Formats: sequence, C-alpha cells, structure tokens
Amino acid sequence: MTAHQTSEDPAAAARRTVEAVWRIESAKVIAVLARLVRDVGLAEELAQDALVAALEQWPVEGVPRNPAAWLTTTAKRRAVDLIRRQRVLDRKLAELGQRLETAAPEPDPAEIEDDLLRLVFTTCHPALPLEARVALTLRLLGGLTTREIARAYLVAETTVAQRIVRAKRTLAEAAVPFEVPGGRELAERLAAVLEVIYLIFNEGYSATAGDDWMRPALCEEALRLGRVLAGLAPAEPEVHGLVALLELQASRIRARTGPDGEPVLLLEQDRGRWDHLLIGRGLVALERAEKLAAGKPGPYAVQAAIAACHARAGTAEQTDWVRIALLYGQLAALTASPVVELNRAVALGMAYGPAVGLELADQLAGEPALRAYHLLPVVRGDLLARLGRSAEAAAEFERAAGLTGNAKEREVLLGRAAEERGR
Repeated sequence: MTAHQTSEDPAAAARRTVEAVWRIESAKVIAVLARLVRDVGLAEELAQDALVAALEQWPVEGVPRNPAAWLTTTAKRRAVDLIRRQRVLDRKLAELGQRLETAAPEPDPAEIEDDLLRLVFTTCHPALPLEARVALTLRLLGGLTTREIARAYLVAETTVAQRIVRAKRTLAEAAVPFEVPGGRELAERLAAVLEVIYLIFNEGYSATAGDDWMRPALCEEALRLGRVLAGLAPAEPEVHGLVALLELQASRIRARTGPDGEPVLLLEQDRGRWDHLLIGRGLVALERAEKLAAGKPGPYAVQAAIAACHARAGTAEQTDWVRIALLYGQLAALTASPVVELNRAVALGMAYGPAVGLELADQLAGEPALRAYHLLPVVRGDLLARLGRSAEAAAEFERAAGLTGNAKEREVLLGRAAEERGR
C-alpha cells in the first residue's frame, strides 16, 4: 500500500478535529458567551453558529493554531452582529467591538474557569426545578445529548428536551444574573451543582450508550469542575467528599478496559495500572471531608470511603467487604436509594456469601425504579452463578444485555450468559 493510499483526507480530518474540539471546548465557549449576552439559551445558539462556521471553514482554510480561541472569537463576533441587528445594547456593542479590534487576544484560562463556574451556578438556579437544572447543566457543560441525559435519568428523550427548552426560557424571562451566588444562596444551590458534576462523571465512567465503555473526557471535565468548586467552597465537606470520590474512581480508569476496549470488572483489574497519584489526592480530600463533617459525613463522603476501601486493598482478596457493607448501610440510610441497596446486596454477597446478597437483590426485583435498570439482573446473575444456579444466571445476563444501551457491555453480558449456558 502506498503512502498516498494511507494518507487521510484533509477535509475529513478537519471535520473530525472540529467535532473533537467542540466536544472538549463547547462548555467553555458557551460560558464565555453567557457572561457577555446574559442569556444561556442565546449563548448556546451563538456557540452553535460558531460550530457551523468551523465546519465550513476549517476543511477549506485549515485548522487554526488555537481552535478553542477561534471558536470563542467567532462566537463573540456573532454576538456583536446580533446586537447590532437588534439595535439594542449599544454600549456593550462598542465595548465588544473595541475588544475584538485589539488583536483578538486569546481567552484567559482563569477567566474562562470563572465563567464555567458562573454557568454551573446559573443553570442550577432555584427558578428551575431540580430536574431542569441538572438536564440543562449536563447539556451545556457536560456536552451530553438529550438522549444520553434521558438514559441517565431513565426518562423519555422528549421529556429531557422539553425540560431544557423550558429551562432556558425561564432563565431568560426571569433575567437570571450570570454570577456565582454568595453566602446562604450558594449553599442552597450546592446540592444540585454537586449532583450535576457527579452525573457528568458517571456518564464518562460508564457510558450509558454508544460503542465505547467509557468517555474519559467527561470524567476529566467533572473532576476539573469538582476541584475548582473545592477551591470556591473550601469549608463545604460534601464538596471535598465528592472530589475524593471522583479522584478515587478516576484512579481506576486505565484499568477499566482491556486491549480491545472491553470492560474489566473491578475485582479483575490490574491494580498496577491504577493511578496512585489520584489515589493519594482522593485520600487527602476524603480526610478533609471527614474532618469538616465532624462525624456526620454526607452521601458523597460515604461513597468516597467505600472507594477508599478498594484503593487501600493491595489485592482483590484483601478488600474489606465487611466494612464496605457497613458503609453501604450508612449510605442507604442517607439516601433511601434502591440503587444503593443493590450495591449493598453486592457487598453483602462478598462479605457473607452469595445467598445473603441474593436475598436482598430479590427484594429489589419488584422495585419500579429498577424495572429497566440493567444492573439489577447483572447482580442477580452474578450471585446466582456463584450459587451454581447456572440456567437462572444465564437468563439474568441475557435480560441485562437486552436492557443496556452500551455495545461493549452487551457483548460482555452475552458472553457471560453463554458461559453459564455451557456449564
């Protein structure tokens, strides 16, 4: 094969670059624009205009030296054009025009970071229902599609789309300021902000759909937002609890997939591939969270403590499952979540035997919230397999394969089902 045959089409390569840059930079571009135009919905539209311009120009003119700055500057120019057409905000037009004429300086990373936080807190404004806050933030900051958000929340895609449209309209009609709140207001919005960051991380850690088991860029973005938030709210124990949880879970990312991208379960991972720098950071953050909580840790700190049990175990066999089961009991009391109870069933099964875990998992079989949750049959299948009930285990793995939207995971589950059928 000649070099010509193997060379990549420049236009196609440029388009792929546009898509990759957009995936990483869209939230920053939207955040910068939202500060300028004070309208989240309008900011997203202007950013989309810049994306279209990039798709048209980069394949022809080449990828600019700083793609992110190009997108931001182009979107700003669109904002100026829009303002000019509407003949409003004359003063802002003059300011923006003057800025753009002075050699279009590259965005200041620190300023963008602040803009991102403003965007997080704006999209988590009390004027919006909690579901809308989360959906809008995941859309704008996480870059998730409405389909991905819908799967994460186990609701219809149209429901998520409506929530996002209504949320943007509400923010515009209420003229919500684009700012990070202070004092009591900051604390009130913190729970929603933490939830959003955690959901973004989870979508990256175990993709609900698509061909890839993971989306590490989402994990990195969530971790970055968490660290920045910890700097903003240093006295909030749950902020440090969440950061600890994300650091500890992120430490396993390299070991979570095999050579072909297939999922590798926690107990089968090569612990030599775990990132010990992140483990160290996570344990420090956990210690800080526990000190600030003064004996009353919140849900994120408890989950981080569970992750720390795994991080401290030199081998899978050395895992302290009794402590993990106790921590899941503590977490269940805090959250009343059926998903947490399902995880507790796993821990009980590891600590005291599969029959004990299966007893709790069976109690969850009729839980409406878990009806389409593929991990319920996964857990039951695993416990049944350990009890030697192969036919029942195979049926559960097949059911789970039919519920997951992730291709890699489906492949693994069907493999496990075939293995149990062959016993």
